[in-house]
Amino acid sequence: MGGGGEHGSTTYKGYSIPHPKRWHVVTGKGLCAVMWFWILYRARQDGPVVLGWRHPWEGHEDHSHGHGHGHGNEHEASH
Repeated sequence: MGGGGEHGSTTYKGYSIPHPKRWHVVTGKGLCAVMWFWILYRARQDGPVVLGWRHPWEGHEDHSHGHGHGHGNEHEASH
């Protein structure tokens, strides 16, 4: 086990806790920022649905965009 009084560590009640390296701290803060940006982005996109304020299918008046209307008949008529 590590001895007390080492550089780069803190001793608390007999336990020597090492200090994290700088790249660990920077990487952790960066990943934390990415996580919160993602959570807030998804909350902005899906918040009303998650909170029950609207249904996922509301607000999409015409979802067809030319798909599904007459395709089956055209396919059958060509054979």
